[in-house]
Amino acid sequence: MPEKSAQHRIVDRLRRVEGQVRGISQMVEDDRYCIDILHQLQAVKSALARAEDEILKNHASHCVAEAIASGDVDEQRQKFGELIDLFAKAKR
Repeated sequence: MPEKSAQHRIVDRLRRVEGQVRGISQMVEDDRYCIDILHQLQAVKSALARAEDEILKNHASHCVAEAIASGDVDEQRQKFGELIDLFAKAKR
């Protein structure tokens, strides 16, 4: 069986997260124990972080690499600036 593309892996991961979030909503409606809900919220945050990591790796290996290979200094600066902005937002 052929390996799934990075895009398909990310979409699959996000669909699982979507299901987890629906499950958490149901837990809240069912008045489930708060700690159980918090554990599920932590699991969702972890899954989103893994999706974010995968997208960032994909961006670096494709978009940034293409900008470097192009030799276009303006495009290289733009891609680098985007990463700097992203990391600055993550620190807040």
